[in-house]
Amino acid sequence: MAELFMDEVSRVRGCLDGIYPADEQTLSAVGVLADRLDCLKKQNPMFAGISFSPDLQRLSGRAMFTVAG
Repeated sequence: MAELFMDEVSRVRGCLDGIYPADEQTLSAVGVLADRLDCLKKQNPMFAGISFSPDLQRLSGRAMFTVAG
């Protein structure tokens, strides 16, 4: 599972760095990371103040739009 997590992080980081396009695979990885962060926040109040960077928040908004659209 940790390997899968690193693949998602690597994919999103590559997109933010301009290596990968913001394609379906990247947006799916963003969605998974957002879900995992939400779970952490629910399980432990120590994570309540953690949020994505502004760039990742914009990418996350695109992922939400793609899923909803």
